[in-house]
Amino acid sequence: MAKEKEIKTNAMRILDKKKIPYEVLQYECDEFIDGIHTAEKTGAAPEQSFKTLVLQGRSRQYYVFVLPVAREVQLKAAAKVAGEKSIEMIHVKEITAITGYVRGGCSPLGMKKQYPVFLHRAALDYEKIYISGGRIGTTLYLSVQDLLAVTGGRIEEF
Repeated sequence: MAKEKEIKTNAMRILDKKKIPYEVLQYECDEFIDGIHTAEKTGAAPEQSFKTLVLQGRSRQYYVFVLPVAREVQLKAAAKVAGEKSIEMIHVKEITAITGYVRGGCSPLGMKKQYPVFLHRAALDYEKIYISGGRIGTTLYLSVQDLLAVTGGRIEEF
């Protein structure tokens, strides 16, 4: 039986191009499920699993926040980190148009445009974390330092 060819996402192609090592975890899923259930499906440690949220500041600029799946973004703290007076989550209907990804498959890597990326300081508790691979059913496991380097991200509290 021939091995099924792995379909690369934009996130994987970026990591490959920059020769950044990562592991891929695949899981069966046809629709959005939250990060805690994704971690359960893949066997990933929930505390090491991070979700990607896209927010928009009053200035109309978009920002990418990567935080533990069990946490909620604190909007006041996020606005301060982004240098905005206020900030809010983008509407679910806008995710694909803004990022190129679908809800539940949004990766901080390989969006349509490069937006400022903020990684929650909880990531510093681990050498590697799990993030979305850019498609529902795909999770990537990579070094926190490599993620920061490839996204130009900053560690912040929000």
